Formats: sequence, C-alpha cells, structure tokens
Amino acid sequence: MAGNTTLLSPPADDPSKSTIENLLEITDLSIIEPNVFTNTRPLWQPPGARGIYGGAVVAQCLAAAYKTVHTNFDVHSLHCYFLLAGDSKFPFIYYVERIRDGRSFATRTVHAKQHGKCIFTTSISFVRENSDGKNVLQHALPLPDGIKKPSDNFSLDKNFSSIDPVIICHETADDQHDKKIYEKKVKHWMKAEGVISEAGGHQAHIIALAYISDCHFLRTVGVIHDYYKFPKKKDKRPDKKSNDAENPAKFSQDKIDLKNEAVDYKSASKVGMIVSLDHTIYFHEPRKFKADEWMLFDMSSPWSGQGRGVVMQHVFTENGTLIATCHQEGILRLNQTNNSKDSKL
Repeated sequence: MAGNTTLLSPPADDPSKSTIENLLEITDLSIIEPNVFTNTRPLWQPPGARGIYGGAVVAQCLAAAYKTVHTNFDVHSLHCYFLLAGDSKFPFIYYVERIRDGRSFATRTVHAKQHGKCIFTTSISFVRENSDGKNVLQHALPLPDGIKKPSDNFSLDKNFSSIDPVIICHETADDQHDKKIYEKKVKHWMKAEGVISEAGGHQAHIIALAYISDCHFLRTVGVIHDYYKFPKKKDKRPDKKSNDAENPAKFSQDKIDLKNEAVDYKSASKVGMIVSLDHTIYFHEPRKFKADEWMLFDMSSPWSGQGRGVVMQHVFTENGTLIATCHQEGILRLNQTNNSKDSKL
C-alpha cells in the first residue's frame, strides 16, 4: 500500500488527460470481487477540513456506477448522503450494487467504505439515450439576466481563484443588501482546468461536473447572511503578492472571496462548523455541455435554522442551456460567544 492513500501504488499522471480526469480515475478490483473499485490516486483534503473534499467521493461513486451500465445510458439523478468524514490518508473502496436494469432505466447504489465502515452512500438512476419518444413536454429555466461569461484571458486576481483542478470566477452581486435573505443569489462561473480528453467522452464531463457541483455550495448560506466559513488562526488574508497567489492550487476552498469587501474578514470567525449532510444532482442535458468550458452556478438558499441550511443551485452552460439542478443540506453552526446570541443562520 503506497503511503496508505491508495490501495495500489498510484501511476504517474497520464499527460493525455486533464488534471481532473487523472484525479478522479478509479481502479477496477473485479479480479478480487465484481463491481468493486478504488481510488487510483490520493484524494484532496482541504486545509483544516474534517475530511476530503466531498465532490471527489460523489464523482468517483458516479464513475464506478458508470462502469456497470451500458454506454447508451446516461445519469439523470443522483442522491447522496455523507455519513462519515473521508480520510485522505487511507484508500476508498467503492461497492456498486446493481439494483435494476430495465429497458429505459437502470439503478445503482454505491457505498464508499473506509476501515470497513460506510462513509458515503448514493443511489444513482440512469436513463437510456433517446428513450423519451418524439412528442415530449419541454421547458427550462433561462440564464439569469445581465450575466456575462468571463474572459478566457484572465489572471487569478480578486475575481478569480482556483481549487485545483477547478477554476472559479466569482460573480456574486454587490447590490443585494435590500433583498430578503432567501431572495439573494450567489453566482460563480466555474470550469475544469485544462482540456478534458476526447477519450474520456461525455462521461468524463459529467463526472467532472459532479465534482465541481460541491464547490462553494453550502457556503452560500453563510454568504447571503454576510458570514464566511471561518479561517483558522494561522490563515492569512490572501495576498496577490504571496507565493500562494502565484500557485493557485495552494488556495484553500475556504479562503476568503476578495470580491465582497463589504463583509469584515473577522466575521468569518463566527461560523464554527460547516459540514455537508446530503447532496442531490438532477442532470438535465448530460450530452450537451463540456465541463472544461465555463458553467454558471446560480446558488440560493430557501431556508436555514436549527443549525442547518438548505441550498440549491442551477447550472448553465455559457450559451444558457440549463444542464443540472442541485440541492444540498448541511450543518452550519455559529460559535457561541456573548455577542452571537442575536446572530442566526
């Protein structure tokens, strides 16, 4: 076992593949047991986080399920529960259960395990391509007004950041102070870094979207309440002149978004815990987007209370096609100080 992070010694990155493809590659363990897979390379754990980045286990479970369905089936819905924190120092084993194989739909359940315990479980439904017939009901939410795609000739300034292997352009509006909390929106343009290989096919783009969908998602609740996820005391405010800014892969998911200067940096310390409980993705157009091109993630929250929050997001291509709708609930707990009794999420 290579440093315990993977079951087998990880190979060198494949230069013909993008960073996200290499990161999310899984190894088939059918020689030991059918429908069992493991992470090929170590998974990233954000600094100060309890476990790995949740989008990685979502994406690898989807990748494992895809290995067990016919190539003319596409995922249309995925329902997940985060049960225990995933430890980046040990391998992840994915067990796929074939629940149903019908003419039009196929269902899989995937359990991610470490140390013999289930840390994550998901039910995934696939639909056969072109099984809807010629006459169908059809409508879709349009791209929000006034949104412009970011330039591809950008630098990682205060509007851009990177969570390797994802590039993010922060588009949160600054004129929402007169809106009610549940009316506020948080918007990010995001895409996979580099170019996803042709060999990966549309599945590689779908799996990449599953990975990206968890990025900055639950944090939406804190943003619309003018809070941020807390920084550790050792963290410093991001500085464009620092080495970290020159190497965007070192930016943590939990770094402060510099665009919203209206919120005091110190207010971040009021959020003491933020953990995802579940995650749902509805894939609307799985073959009509590329995850290495800009996608708009339009996020909001209909409710928060009792130490939890619910967030939802609509994902659009740069030309306005609605490609996915996501929901998530998570724990958001404020530090209980003398001044926090009147502060609520």
